[in-house]
Amino acid sequence: MFKKSMMCAAALSVALLSGCASVPMESSEKDQELKTFPAPPQNQAGLYIFRDSAMGPALKKTVKLNDQVIGETAINTYFYRPIAPGQHVLATESEFSDNTLNLSAEAGKNYYVRQYIKIGVFVGGANLEQVPEAEGQKAVISTKLAR
Repeated sequence: MFKKSMMCAAALSVALLSGCASVPMESSEKDQELKTFPAPPQNQAGLYIFRDSAMGPALKKTVKLNDQVIGETAINTYFYRPIAPGQHVLATESEFSDNTLNLSAEAGKNYYVRQYIKIGVFVGGANLEQVPEAEGQKAVISTKLAR
């Protein structure tokens, strides 16, 4: 009887945990370092892209910078990338095609972009929005650094 109960509990745990998407994560040391919001490297800007919404927990969504894949997000994750000053195009996969955001970056500044999940016809889509520094920092602190 005990063995059967343990098997049922294990099966239930697997079923409950499999509902959330997971992505490769960076070390907690690097995560904590970036949460101090250091100035970007010389002659560069810093870019934080975060997903802080609990909507769509089973969905992973790809994020691109200038047509180069950064990675996939899951709930409560973020990416950090140093970027060159100038114009950049961020993109995230959505239901039918990528949604994009144009970003004009200045050297020495950090930028914060929220990826959010929206309801779709067949599957949840995603979009991007630039947010003010204070809002972005608060959101990044509540998320974890993805690789």
